[in-house]
Amino acid sequence: MKHFKTLLIVAGLMTAIISQSQTVDEIIDGYFENTGGLDNWKSLTGIKMTAKVNQGGMEIPLEIVYMADGRTYTKITIQGAVIMQGVFDGETMWSTNFASMKAEKSDAETTANYMLDINDFPDSFMDYKEKGYTAELLGQETIDGTETFKIQLTKEPRTIDGESVEDVTYYYFDTEAFIPIAQDSEVKQGPQKGAIGRITQSDYLEVDGLYFPFSQTQGIKDGPSQPLIIDSIELNPQIEDSAFAYPEE
Repeated sequence: MKHFKTLLIVAGLMTAIISQSQTVDEIIDGYFENTGGLDNWKSLTGIKMTAKVNQGGMEIPLEIVYMADGRTYTKITIQGAVIMQGVFDGETMWSTNFASMKAEKSDAETTANYMLDINDFPDSFMDYKEKGYTAELLGQETIDGTETFKIQLTKEPRTIDGESVEDVTYYYFDTEAFIPIAQDSEVKQGPQKGAIGRITQSDYLEVDGLYFPFSQTQGIKDGPSQPLIIDSIELNPQIEDSAFAYPEE
């Protein structure tokens, strides 16, 4: 793997001159170009990540899989027990209930909202206009000492508790490298409803010609966050169908 700084030297002219005159499409095009090229991103059939989070001093390993056809899962291993979360097999979405340790199917609303994301693999900005999304450059903003371009991405509405709501996310792209380092979106349900959720991304490394953030955090803006450290990424993995299948009793 190569560190992203190496890519910046190679990119040269593309990232040398950044100004307020940048258009939203120039930033998005630069993002894909600087992280491996749009054609290479479009050729992906799947991504498999091994990662870990730390809770209460205990390191918890994760295995996360996203496939181009929408199949996905997150496998959590806690003291030898395997817990599956956010699994989609192409038709059914399900997760392991932490209390009963049995598989439970997601409700129709959750499944329908996930189905909206299937065409976003591997990135929401890929062919965003063809998907009916809009992207707007709102200006520049400093995030953790880094100058960024702030881009608002609006996708198709979601259904939350039976009501249609806007799906808007704000992305912050480093003005020198054209890579996203943070994203904000409003929490739409649950005890933190109305708060602004923030995801940060850093430590971009090269995997088979494409660059991915190997360090991420997720939490509430200006509040506590949960770090996620990615140990490895495998592109175009071969995953058995049984790994996604709902376990019928």
